[in-house]
Amino acid sequence: MTDTPKIVKSDAEWRDELSPQQYEVARKGGTERAFTGPWVNEHRPGTYFCVCCSKPLFRSETKFESGSGWPSFFMPIEAQSVEGIEDSSHGMRRIEARCATCEAHLGHVFPDGPKPTGLRFCMNGTALDFKPDEQDNP
Repeated sequence: MTDTPKIVKSDAEWRDELSPQQYEVARKGGTERAFTGPWVNEHRPGTYFCVCCSKPLFRSETKFESGSGWPSFFMPIEAQSVEGIEDSSHGMRRIEARCATCEAHLGHVFPDGPKPTGLRFCMNGTALDFKPDEQDNP
């Protein structure tokens, strides 16, 4: 548990603010099919945000090609911005990744990522927004 102030909304409020797919993934713990979500092939420099509360979660410099079909990162911008929750659904033991601010389901964390952390934050692209860095235009 973190000391991050929580954003709490009713189920109806989340439904009104999110697309049906965003709601299913981020609020109901769903998973998009591999290679179908946004951002898996995004390579521009920028920041990935929680689709529910706009909290900045990951930087493009920590994104890597995992081959899994979901955007993968080796660490969040701030360790306390993503909470790990034990998940034993589907007959597996794994760590669910949630936004620490609004508790949105983001994906799962696995211990098979690259250095320096050795972690793979395997995220549903549907649970993320992306804003590219502003480029200087001469």
